[in-house]
Amino acid sequence: MGKRFEIVEKDGFAEGTRIVVDTETGVQYLMAHWTNIGGLTVLVDRDGKPLLDPRYAK
Repeated sequence: MGKRFEIVEKDGFAEGTRIVVDTETGVQYLMAHWTNIGGLTVLVDRDGKPLLDPRYAK
């Protein structure tokens, strides 16, 4: 079984941010972390639908 999540963007808009893709669904997430705090949120298009990575979207 492969990895469920893949980091696809390490050079985000700010230090400590990453774009992560769920390899089963193709959904993209923004991960932010600084020292001992952080968060994760789904990236959406203008209609509020999750952004999908076409390599994994089913």
